[in-house]
Amino acid sequence: SLWQSPELLSDIQDGYSVSGHLLVCFSSGYFIHDSLDIIFNHQSRSSWEYLVHHAMAISAFISLIITGRFLVAAMLLLLVEVSNIFLTVRMLLKMSNVPSPALYEANKYVNLVMYFAFRLAPQAYLTWYFLRYVEVQGQGAFLMANLLLLDAMILMYFSRLLRSDFFPSLRKGSAGRDVDGEKFLID
Repeated sequence: SLWQSPELLSDIQDGYSVSGHLLVCFSSGYFIHDSLDIIFNHQSRSSWEYLVHHAMAISAFISLIITGRFLVAAMLLLLVEVSNIFLTVRMLLKMSNVPSPALYEANKYVNLVMYFAFRLAPQAYLTWYFLRYVEVQGQGAFLMANLLLLDAMILMYFSRLLRSDFFPSLRKGSAGRDVDGEKFLID
């Protein structure tokens, strides 16, 4: 959507495109489905952070769908999904115990770059934009609160990623680990 209509970036609050609207609708459906999957498969306890994240995304996206405002902000936030590719590859490599650590090492650095480019940078830009330009009342206040909570979550995940992949000696003791000695969100 942003590739086809880069002019949308000049109007984060009221910019609109049909493809962007459909993207947000589809993404809302995905977050609802994934939340239900977590709940129905009795993974709520180990995945509560995902449920919180999904609840925030669903509520924010539904408000955007209903009002038609801040659609471009949602499109920017959905750029995080690009970095999910490399986070998922990382998880699969860890789970499969790939004999060649070179693939994991290469993905580790690509993952770091993608995390910065597609998670931290858009999130920081939107936080700056909201603090500077969005009136903090009504939908703006609601979205700002969601954005600040997402900021905290993304920074927490980033610190876990850095500790796990780049500073393993700083990892906490075995408290909170499952029977395999690993905790998914930390490792």
